[in-house]
Amino acid sequence: MCVCPGPRRIGIPVGSSSLPLFSDAMPAPTQLFFPLIRNCELSRIYGTACYCHHKHLCCSSPYIPQSRLRYTPHPAYATFCRPKENWWQYTQGRRYASTPQKFYLTPPQVNSILKANEYSFKVPEFDGKNVSSILGFDSNQLPANAPIEDRRSAATCLQTRGMLLGVFDGHAGCACSQAVSERLFYYIAVSLLPHETLLEIENAVESGRALLPILQWHKHPNDYFSKEASKLYFNSLRTYWQELIDLNTGESTDIDVKEALINAFKRLDNDISLEAQVGDPNSFLNYLVLRVAFSGATACVAHVDGVDLHVANTGDSRAMLGVQEEDGSWSAVTLSNDHNAQNERELERLKLEHPKSEAKSVVKQDRLLGLLMPFRAFGDVKFKWSIDLQKRVIESGPDQLNDNEYTKFIPPNYHTPPYLTAEPEVTYHRLRPQDKFLVLATDGLWETMHRQDVVRIVGEYLTGMHHQQPIAVGGYKVTLGQMHGLLTERRTKMSSVFEDQNAATHLIRHAVGNNEFGTVDHERLSKMLSLPEELARMYRDDITIIVVQFNSHVVGAYQNQE
Repeated sequence: MCVCPGPRRIGIPVGSSSLPLFSDAMPAPTQLFFPLIRNCELSRIYGTACYCHHKHLCCSSPYIPQSRLRYTPHPAYATFCRPKENWWQYTQGRRYASTPQKFYLTPPQVNSILKANEYSFKVPEFDGKNVSSILGFDSNQLPANAPIEDRRSAATCLQTRGMLLGVFDGHAGCACSQAVSERLFYYIAVSLLPHETLLEIENAVESGRALLPILQWHKHPNDYFSKEASKLYFNSLRTYWQELIDLNTGESTDIDVKEALINAFKRLDNDISLEAQVGDPNSFLNYLVLRVAFSGATACVAHVDGVDLHVANTGDSRAMLGVQEEDGSWSAVTLSNDHNAQNERELERLKLEHPKSEAKSVVKQDRLLGLLMPFRAFGDVKFKWSIDLQKRVIESGPDQLNDNEYTKFIPPNYHTPPYLTAEPEVTYHRLRPQDKFLVLATDGLWETMHRQDVVRIVGEYLTGMHHQQPIAVGGYKVTLGQMHGLLTERRTKMSSVFEDQNAATHLIRHAVGNNEFGTVDHERLSKMLSLPEELARMYRDDITIIVVQFNSHVVGAYQNQE
């Protein structure tokens, strides 16, 4: 069996008939430019890549430490491919006698790839209800998986105030992240609605009248909705607001945003689980809801209403606030906590939720049950359902599910489920005039860049002000000529910084192309973007970024009113 998950992703056994869902809608593929690099050139540039009879370049490459896999396949059903014997002869034999040519993407080709999925939205200063504290936002995605497993969403709340923005990082496929990106904002919006508005919506549905629009979406053309599941999703959402109507008599008009966010996350995850258990007469939908439930997704969502900023996080994506100090420098304020083994509070929470006899097995090698990197996620019912329920659903499900080795596999030391939750950790922050922007990003960004560098790069891009620091060479021996080259490169970078019209694109350019001196190296950027899909996932994860820019004047006016 060949397992090619790349860093921090899941491997699917060869026996699986599971195919990527929604593959026709993946963001603009980098493979459009693959013919620019011949196979023999790849073998020279990436000569240590292993060869596999399943025609995959596999994760046993020395470039990938097992510690970076998001989901480690268990030895019981996963065998990693080994390099072909005498692989060096395979690569050496392809060399030409003449001096090899180097094939790199040109700057326009690099820009085409980087800008293919960028999106920008400028918020009207007055939306008819209140003056917005958001100037606008930029977003972008760069795939490493094919299809990309990340998703993004942004929407304006029409029946209440504020905006919702979020990034979603899928694993074991994109089915769960796709579903959560479509549905979660509706659950949040419904949770924020007053009792009278919920009654109006229910009466409109009951009488067949047109519904009040709840959200105004701001989407890139590649950010699609699943039309086939829309009726199922609507029925589940309607059941939720009916229960809210029954629970709320209308006596209280105050809405607790933190409570609304927590309830929305938990209820959506519960509906994902329930839909998979009940099934659907439609074979396509039945398979879809099962794929959503057996795959997983983390989520990091921001709700901005005036100066009130709430961040709800489940998993290991992050929210970072960019603060401009009085001297013009930038500092990063973290508004979310990673839910993984590096978080001592999460480790303690997990151990307290299970018997002491499981203290050594609930987290092994920094993974949940030795398998899953994030400790909170949507879906992933293999870590939530009882063994009997899993077997019953799989046996009664479609053949594609029953033949899939991954879905039938039971995690080791699986005694007291659930081990996983989708309940978010909610952070509140009151915006100040010095709070200039918010970065929401999946872990593909944070694995490659330090938070302070992220904030500095975005801050300098948005303001056009660059505070030059002494060039750090990190212990390297640098000649005078090399130092002159670095200074020239920095000056060139200064003059071309505005080639990006999107802050998220600018950040991705640095995340992928930065060299050891912290400057964008076009040759490195070209190589990274030229990697075919079999190799790209070995070097980086999907990257999804939303940069939200705040209106300091409006934020200051809010403060003055008080």
